[in-house]
Amino acid sequence: MISLSRSGIPAIFISELGNDRVGRLMKNFMQENRLNTDYIYVFDEGASPVSLAFLDKDGNAEYQFFTDYPEKRLQTKFPVLERDSVLVLGSYFAVNPKLRPRVRELLLQARENKAIIYYDINFRKAHAAEAEALAPVFAENFEFADIVRCSDEDLAIIEKYLKPNCKNFILTCGKNPISLWTPHITKEYAVEPVEPVSTIGAGDNFNAGIVYGIFRENIGREALDNLPEPLWDKLIEYGKRFATAVCLSEENYISY
Repeated sequence: MISLSRSGIPAIFISELGNDRVGRLMKNFMQENRLNTDYIYVFDEGASPVSLAFLDKDGNAEYQFFTDYPEKRLQTKFPVLERDSVLVLGSYFAVNPKLRPRVRELLLQARENKAIIYYDINFRKAHAAEAEALAPVFAENFEFADIVRCSDEDLAIIEKYLKPNCKNFILTCGKNPISLWTPHITKEYAVEPVEPVSTIGAGDNFNAGIVYGIFRENIGREALDNLPEPLWDKLIEYGKRFATAVCLSEENYISY
């Protein structure tokens, strides 16, 4: 979201933070980068979630998460999503049973208002034991989504729960080729070799590049199912550029 805001896209962040020093630090950083924080729920009980990333010798990250959430979650109003705006959701946040009623409310609004729904699965080993129980939620997210992005790590965990109703599906595999499946196109895209400083945020910034491309190329929701190959080529290229920029930096967002 920082990358989108820095690239000139009017971006709104919908989430939750604790009323603590960590939460204020995060929120101030978002505001300094012109990211709209009006729809972040700030809670007094519990603490802001913290994620630590540890890099190996190849710049790949291993994560550890610290959470202390309150009983009531995401008690915030939602923005009105306009036609052809883009709702990006993903990770455990998108399937968490405690958040599902509110997330589903937002998804229903997006579909009703004809916004584009971009779903990044981003479901990792820490929650692998819950995958089977969450299968119906995955299926519903796939049904809502106009674009689904999945990494090979996600695929290894939830492949048997994937349904054939994903309209436009992108599979990223680190340094290996990117695969694209749409109603009319099946294609692979080579990934140019780089010496990464850090891979933290590479997938998130690939998403940012796709969303940036949707705005840059003025692509509406109705056009997505019949989007011609040259436009998909452009979208994937934007994704690759954003991801590469982040891999060559210690930051997890693009520079100005």
